[in-house]
Amino acid sequence: MCFAIQAAISLVVGFRLRKTVSDKMVLRSYWKCRLKSSCFPAPRWIRPGLAALFWFCVTQLVCGAGALEEAKFVIHKDAEFDMTYNDTVTSENQTIYAFNHTISRNKTEGVRVTVDVLQQYLESPILFVIRQKQAVMSFQVPLILRGLYQRKYPYKHVGRTLCQPPTRAASETQYFFVDVSTLSSQQTNYQLRVSRVESFTLQTDKKFSFTASPSQPQFFKYVFPDGVDTVIVKVNSDVNFPCSVMSVQDIQCPVYDLDNNVAFIGMYQTMTKKGAITVQRKDFPSNSFYVVVVVKTEDEACGGPLRFYPLQPDKLIDAGNRTKDINVVVSPAINSEKYVIGMLFCLGIFLSFYVLTLLVSCVENKRMKRREMFPNPPDMSPAETGKAPASPYEYGSFADNGSTLSSEAITDSATSTDNNYGYLGQEPFKRRPFLNHLHHLAIHIERSLDSVARSRQESLSSVEEDDYDTLEDIDSDKNIVRTKKYLCVSDLARKDKRILSKKYQIYFWNIATIAVFYALPVIQLVITYQTVVNVTGNQDICYYNFLCAHPLGALSAFNNILSNLGYVMLGLLFLLIVLKRDVTHNRAMIRNDLNALECGIPKHFGVYYAMGTALMMEGLLSACYHVCPNYTNFQFDTSFMYMIAGLCMLKLYQKRHPDINASAYTAYACLAAVIFFSVLGVVFGRGNMAFWIVFSVIHILATLLLSTQLYYMGRWRLDAGVMRRIVYVIYTDCIRQCSGPMYIDRMVLLVMGNIVNWSLAAYGLIERPSDFASYLLAIAICNLLLYFAFYIIMKLRSGERIKCLPLVCILFTAVVWGFALYFFFQGLSTWQKTPAESREHNRDCILLSFFDDHDIWHFLSSIAMFGSFLVLLTMDDDLDTVQRDKIYVF
Repeated sequence: MCFAIQAAISLVVGFRLRKTVSDKMVLRSYWKCRLKSSCFPAPRWIRPGLAALFWFCVTQLVCGAGALEEAKFVIHKDAEFDMTYNDTVTSENQTIYAFNHTISRNKTEGVRVTVDVLQQYLESPILFVIRQKQAVMSFQVPLILRGLYQRKYPYKHVGRTLCQPPTRAASETQYFFVDVSTLSSQQTNYQLRVSRVESFTLQTDKKFSFTASPSQPQFFKYVFPDGVDTVIVKVNSDVNFPCSVMSVQDIQCPVYDLDNNVAFIGMYQTMTKKGAITVQRKDFPSNSFYVVVVVKTEDEACGGPLRFYPLQPDKLIDAGNRTKDINVVVSPAINSEKYVIGMLFCLGIFLSFYVLTLLVSCVENKRMKRREMFPNPPDMSPAETGKAPASPYEYGSFADNGSTLSSEAITDSATSTDNNYGYLGQEPFKRRPFLNHLHHLAIHIERSLDSVARSRQESLSSVEEDDYDTLEDIDSDKNIVRTKKYLCVSDLARKDKRILSKKYQIYFWNIATIAVFYALPVIQLVITYQTVVNVTGNQDICYYNFLCAHPLGALSAFNNILSNLGYVMLGLLFLLIVLKRDVTHNRAMIRNDLNALECGIPKHFGVYYAMGTALMMEGLLSACYHVCPNYTNFQFDTSFMYMIAGLCMLKLYQKRHPDINASAYTAYACLAAVIFFSVLGVVFGRGNMAFWIVFSVIHILATLLLSTQLYYMGRWRLDAGVMRRIVYVIYTDCIRQCSGPMYIDRMVLLVMGNIVNWSLAAYGLIERPSDFASYLLAIAICNLLLYFAFYIIMKLRSGERIKCLPLVCILFTAVVWGFALYFFFQGLSTWQKTPAESREHNRDCILLSFFDDHDIWHFLSSIAMFGSFLVLLTMDDDLDTVQRDKIYVF
């Protein structure tokens, strides 16, 4: 054989030499050197010598390889299924096992190859190559799988399932071969067994159990039945560890079923006890797919303990027993009918609020028209109502406690009293309704003209937002007014109404601007997240409730997005309600209605507009967060929650402190600082003691500064002499003489607020909760609830009443908040843990087979927020006919 090869090579080399010489003679006349001294032609013996050397080397290599191949023995065996072959292999022999089996188009049977190496120590691994008709699989035994930090885990027991190539014939006999070889000079014993997997195809709604390990992965086939377009693959286990991976792959070879390649194709997710993937027929052209389950070599990806760092990188580590018993069930998902029912249910719930609001509005319009036909004079004093003051906080008690009533109010009150008890007292009231109506109408017109003239004069003397007159001692007058023991709303509502309205309208325009600049990049980011999930198939990126995640188009959990529609619809409804009230109030101001000019809580709707916009944005950003909920975008879901809590507290304070409420720029700057700390806490707060110390100190200092601002109504200065003044106050009020606080009600509120905030700061410093965003939101909600409860208690204590509509809203909202919080704390997923641990909290749908517990939280919380806004809007409607110098400030 070698002589034949040498002869052939000699002929080829000789032909090439003759051709080269002839070509050189033809082209020699065209190639001439410009510098003859530098042109030295090569000797004629070089090219034939190189050709001879090349010829010698090739013949030696070919002959040597042939000799080596002839020296290695190849053993062919016709093998059978379900038989165990105990053989040995060395570098001098190679064994080929030939198998054949019949496959049919209508029935799929899996083939599994199991290999065991019996020797403890091996010089070289054994290589197994399985050759099929359309696929080749190879692996070595011991199988080396790598973990973190390049740790190596050897496995001597290996089991692999062969990929099943499709067949077009009704029945076909296919052959495959198992080649066994090694480079070890020593004899190595092994066991080989090839068996059929009878239950290779999964059945719908039938649980199938099996065992898997890192070196023995398992995969099974599922075929979509007729009429089913979407299924949910659920994989369960009774134990958390070892950590495993479930994957859904298309029917193609090879199947990626090892820890180091399972993420190459298809959809996959890590799991401990639970795992679920929703699969759609449109994603698999063959109308079937493989369910692959792989056990990982380490548990770190599932939140398990991390092994020590290897001191010797090349040392093999014993992984121990890492087998896991697993159950798999494939169930049909909901059909399009359920999608339609879910969407109609969601729309129906919130459209019913529009209908209810329309009915209430019609009733109120009829009542307003009736009032316009028979107007009543505003409440002037307790004498008019015939009721004596029930407490020192009643209207008539303010004059005795340092608060002075205006001379106009006293005069009008006396006039009204004389008329009521004089003229109308001569004859029973029921006998002269027409004269009584004319009398009240005349008084109403006269007072309206006087109040308009007075308000115009006051407005002309006030051109700046920080002033209410042009006196030189305006600052000292502010100190006198705002430091009285008992304040009325009229004391804190002296600024020009036009300027204040513009001031509070900035709240709306600022939050609208913030919403646009915040929402656009958020939408772009979550679209990118969803695209990455769809392209890579990595289900660990997003923390869904996989047992109730219904896809629609490119969205993986459409139901979690749809349930946020309530925030948007109810926020829009609240804006419409506020707009109606705003228009009604402006019309009353144009016709110089005395109740609108001098009675009730001053009407400023800018903060209400901002609250409605914030509620709509909360729905939009919560929907964006639920496109792909995870650790990095949780602030999308909470940013406008902070704003809603802050705006509600500002609105409560603004009701009775319209002149000294914070400006929009200051308010949003403080909320921006809160969101900034939220981001820092999410990124750096987990287990970082230094961060919690700094945050707790800032939290306590901010509480003290805000308490001082509220207690002194803004009449204090933060400068270099503040410590000296604090020491002086402590000395005079506590040491020199023990005197109680001047403003007892404010002191009670602020003491309670400080106790709550100091307790929350201590809890955060001690426990250091991992969910910092929710902790910060809890601080805001606790302060809001505390202030709201104080407001309600003081309102009732001051002799005021709550009308039927706000009372119904309060009770309804409290009940809805209770149910909403119950569903919120169910905790269907949590990004504080690993994705696999989060899936342990997943639950099935509980409403219409479409919505889960968190969706119900969205429904109820949006309704509860809407009800809370209505409470703030209507809570002081009972004061619309009470003059402002008789409304207590607290």
